[in-house]
Amino acid sequence: MKNFKKKLVFLLLLGCFGSIIAQEKTTPNVVLITLDGFRWQELFRGADPLLVANKDYVGDTTALKSQFWRATLEEKRSLLMPFFWNDISKIGQLHGNRDAGSKVNLTNTMWFSYPGYNEILTGAVDDKRITSNKKINNPNTTILERVNNLPKYKGKVAAFGSWDVFAFIVNEERSGVPVNAGFELAKGKGLTDREIFLNRLQQQIPSPWESVRLDAFTHHYALEHMKKEHPKLVYIAYGETDDFAHDGDYGAYLNSAHNTDGLIKELWQFVQQDDFYKDNTTFIITTDHGRGTQPLDTWKGHGSDIKGADQVWLVVFGKGISPLGEITFQEQLHTHQVAPTVIEAMKVQLKNHVFEGEPIVFP
Repeated sequence: MKNFKKKLVFLLLLGCFGSIIAQEKTTPNVVLITLDGFRWQELFRGADPLLVANKDYVGDTTALKSQFWRATLEEKRSLLMPFFWNDISKIGQLHGNRDAGSKVNLTNTMWFSYPGYNEILTGAVDDKRITSNKKINNPNTTILERVNNLPKYKGKVAAFGSWDVFAFIVNEERSGVPVNAGFELAKGKGLTDREIFLNRLQQQIPSPWESVRLDAFTHHYALEHMKKEHPKLVYIAYGETDDFAHDGDYGAYLNSAHNTDGLIKELWQFVQQDDFYKDNTTFIITTDHGRGTQPLDTWKGHGSDIKGADQVWLVVFGKGISPLGEITFQEQLHTHQVAPTVIEAMKVQLKNHVFEGEPIVFP
């Protein structure tokens, strides 16, 4: 009888454990990605004709035109972002082509990074307190923190960013969400061989900037964490495009965008061959702000004094997303809708919280 009871208890525990694992695999996952300051103009039009051959912003105009310039808009954008236009356009949706009537705008009035990321991650605007890019802990609560505070999702949320301010934007200290950002190394027990290698390599390869590391490190730290820990919600913030633009280096800006397109493809390929993520993960990709266009030199900058810097874009694909491709009908979306859209995609219930914006319903 004792042996029977032990077996029964074992089977019940095994059943409960199996139920938890099954539930984790069936509840949807989200990969939220941002490309800092990447313009909708390049995403939907490809290389800018006023910049690609402009020696004020390009070192070798012949080489850059050979790489990214073609006769038609469709060819140009496919050269620049091949995964977006050859793959995502067939399985997902691309919003924000203002030439076609699809508009996505910031709701905040600052039009630079910290306010943009706060809006994306909290679903609310805070133009009174978030008024600079200073390293101050975010007084607002991001969806990363809200999800991580749910018992079922505790320890299953993570953030990775190239900019060292992300630990403050996510408020790692208060939220408990692990943030690997800036020049931070992978920490903790059981580091993989690749994480150990990345730690060593990051210290040996200098970044062009004091506060932003190269995106390849952010990407591979995130990918290794996903392989090892399988977070249900992961945020990855690539940063190079904005910094190369501020430097006035249009060639590096285009090459960085092209490289990031390949990094996102690698993430998708991993997700689609991993049992935990396959066919149960939604990708949501956007940017924290736009850039100027006229006068021409304003492409390097952004902010409330730069016309058009509030114009952004949104790309979605994966679980629950209809394959409509490029959206060419009239619409108006806003960045503060991203956070509730993430929550809706995850099928998470947040008690006692109402977002400022409505979740986006993708047709």
